[in-house]
Amino acid sequence: MKIKDVLFTKSYTGFYFDDQKAIKKGATLDCFNYEGNPVTPGFTSVRQPGEAISIQLVLENGLVAKGDCAAVQYSGAGGRDPLFLADENLEILEKEIKPLLLKLDLHEFKKNAEYFDKLIIGGKKLHTAIRYGVTQALLSAAALVKGITMAEVIRKEYDIKGAYEYVPIFTQSGDDRYINADKMIIKEVDLLPHGLFNSVEKLGKKGEKALEYVTWLKDRIFTLKKDYRPIIQIDVYGTIGLAFDLDINAMTDYMIKLEKAVSPLALQIEGPVDADSKEATMKYLKELRKALEKKGSKVKIVADEWCNTLEDIKYFADNKAGHILQIKTPDLGGINNTIEAVLYCHEKGIGAYVGGTCNETNVSAEITTHIAVATKALQILAKPGMGVDEALMIIKNEMNRLLALVNRR
Repeated sequence: MKIKDVLFTKSYTGFYFDDQKAIKKGATLDCFNYEGNPVTPGFTSVRQPGEAISIQLVLENGLVAKGDCAAVQYSGAGGRDPLFLADENLEILEKEIKPLLLKLDLHEFKKNAEYFDKLIIGGKKLHTAIRYGVTQALLSAAALVKGITMAEVIRKEYDIKGAYEYVPIFTQSGDDRYINADKMIIKEVDLLPHGLFNSVEKLGKKGEKALEYVTWLKDRIFTLKKDYRPIIQIDVYGTIGLAFDLDINAMTDYMIKLEKAVSPLALQIEGPVDADSKEATMKYLKELRKALEKKGSKVKIVADEWCNTLEDIKYFADNKAGHILQIKTPDLGGINNTIEAVLYCHEKGIGAYVGGTCNETNVSAEITTHIAVATKALQILAKPGMGVDEALMIIKNEMNRLLALVNRR
């Protein structure tokens, strides 16, 4: 099966691009906007609208495969590719990528995805967002050609055995961490709330604000739903390291305080340290894991910053830098890398969290749901957006549709 035509259109994402460095340097929220000047190259303001490029592959039989080129909210930070703007990337898609797509046979997803993921144009690889979108469309096309789900394509091409099972969903609160927590509790999500503690001001100079919040959260859960026992996962964007001057003992003691505050609920802490380089961040997360385990803590560390590529994930997994690795899907480029990353985490006995960003689209969210189910990930992010309901609806409904179909077969 060949591609008859390829269409590219500018799209919105489900959230915004935010200059993480500017926020950490003190940019403050003014209602929904951030006050302050951007620091990261490419940004014209600290917060600006998220952009994507939608790809439609019109097949010979008239069916249309889809994929969306999207990049993370905090583009250009933590070793990531720079800001992805549609107008700057449409030309390369039309002139360089479209002619190559029109030559493809669509039956083999893995081979085609690896080709575009490794493609060199102008002496460098394509932006991660382009690789992400193109490979999504190729997986969608392979499923249409074969008349099966995208998850089944992955299982067949990567020789993954076993039952298709539900993957727990983690929801994000954004800054509206109280109202959105109520939404999560009412709908009994699997993991909550995210919390968005992306500055020491929000965390508290010694973590007191986050401690107060998780204490409130546990009480709120037990007040609204007495038999509901979710996992608590907060994302602190390296601010625990900032608040405690990267002191391992002080950081672990604080994390254990948080653990006691949410007990008997389990606690996962995402991104406790960002040491401004991959090597340093890996070492701190490795030491934090050891220190927590030595003190008898069951807190699970989720690695995020600087763990961006397939090679990064292998590096963090090999060194047991944390208990769970967020596989931030747009950062890995081709979705073939996300698949490989989950399988590698399984091999190394470390948790694989198919994450991503609030700054994605419904299309990329649905496709990565198939990846998470196919590869038996530990958990998946509800995305896009920060409103809870919409993202949860997209992921959960797609997962339930998928499981109904594959189990019917």
